[in-house]
Amino acid sequence: MSLPVAVGLVALGGAVGSALRATVAVMLPGTPLGATLAVNVLGAFLLGLVLEWLAASGERLGERRRAGVRLLLGTGVCGGFTTYSAVTEHAAELLWDGDATVAAAYVLVTLLLGALATLAGVGTAALLTARADDRDAGSEADSAVDGERGSTR
Repeated sequence: MSLPVAVGLVALGGAVGSALRATVAVMLPGTPLGATLAVNVLGAFLLGLVLEWLAASGERLGERRRAGVRLLLGTGVCGGFTTYSAVTEHAAELLWDGDATVAAAYVLVTLLLGALATLAGVGTAALLTARADDRDAGSEADSAVDGERGSTR
């Protein structure tokens, strides 16, 4: 993949992710800590989901297509949607206001929930991929049985 294509995929995904993050901020006015926490946890879940799905897709997508999807959805959309820089900004504001305990708790909760959300995304993708593989295997077995029946007639 050429550099301009890779950069274009990230830019397109980043624009979508940033627009989605702005939408969440507008939907949750007056709660910047909550909005930032929500986008970061959801983004961590989605990133785990996308990356596990890509890993499980193996040869079905091909290396080039997987790289493009990862740039578009992982680096672009999830990267534009999440905003860990805002976590540090909020924490700094809390520190300046003398709320060191709240600042530390906010950072720790964000990181912990983000890690748990990533694991949940990975687990969800693994579960969905396993179910899809089971369905595909069942369809292939049905086709083989139908083929055998057709050859004996």
